[in-house]
Amino acid sequence: MAKQATRVSYGEALVKYGKDEKIVVLDADLSKSTKTDMFKQVYPERFVNCGIAEADMMCVAAGLAACGKIAFASTFAMFAAGRAYEQIRNSIGYTKLNVKIGATHAGISVGEDGASHQCLEDIALMRTIPGMVIINPADDIEAQLAVKAAIDHDGPVYMRFGRLAVEDVNPADYKFELGKGVQLRDGKDVTLVATGLMVQEALKAADMLAADGIDARVINIHTIKPIDEEIITKAAKETGAIVTAEEHYIMGGLGSAVTEVVCANAPCPVKIIGTDRYGKSGKPSELFVEYGLTAENMAAQAKAVIALKK
Repeated sequence: MAKQATRVSYGEALVKYGKDEKIVVLDADLSKSTKTDMFKQVYPERFVNCGIAEADMMCVAAGLAACGKIAFASTFAMFAAGRAYEQIRNSIGYTKLNVKIGATHAGISVGEDGASHQCLEDIALMRTIPGMVIINPADDIEAQLAVKAAIDHDGPVYMRFGRLAVEDVNPADYKFELGKGVQLRDGKDVTLVATGLMVQEALKAADMLAADGIDARVINIHTIKPIDEEIITKAAKETGAIVTAEEHYIMGGLGSAVTEVVCANAPCPVKIIGTDRYGKSGKPSELFVEYGLTAENMAAQAKAVIALKK
């Protein structure tokens, strides 16, 4: 099966939906890496290279949005959520402007670039901004539809894209709904809730568990904010145990969002798979193993959380 990085899907989607003249794309001198150079080649008059000045770029995007444009501000997740947080908070979030942040190269899968570029806190940061929508697609199909959903949504959106090529987990006729989780498999013993690249690992974990006679439900949460409370609450009530998995710190990300829902609506044991330490330089496959972002660890944690059920 062909693989494609979601950052490439982002670039392709910008071209696909870029016929709308309200759409403008900004980049912070990383267009070849973020793949916004695809848009630049087709619509050069609506592309702005802001240089290595991410904070300025967010303010320019806010200004364009205030004038009626749909502004896509693109750079690495570390520089978008990290370096330009104040500008996103005050110039985009507070004003509720129609800016879409395309944050690429997120997570440990950035690999050899190391800890300085492996953004593992961006979801947590963006979750603190009132009204900010957060999308973390799992594959090419979902990433392209996420861009369309961001265009259709009136307000700020943070989209998280990866560097690593991944296989599709969704069918070609997949319907993306903002704020709605997707149940990929049904199960009664435990629920595996994953986002981004961890969705593929969750499906593998479910197969491993099935071999041991454990029936695992698998849910893909592509929209982390607003999160689908209904699908999570239903899973908590029906399976009584949950494991979450994300390429992010265990604080403030998907796991935190899920436990907030579970605690409020249907308390049950929850195990959060993520990391609580900085990344490091290395091959993504090796880093996934070292940081426990694997199907094997997900299956092990599923067994552990099932043992906690009353």
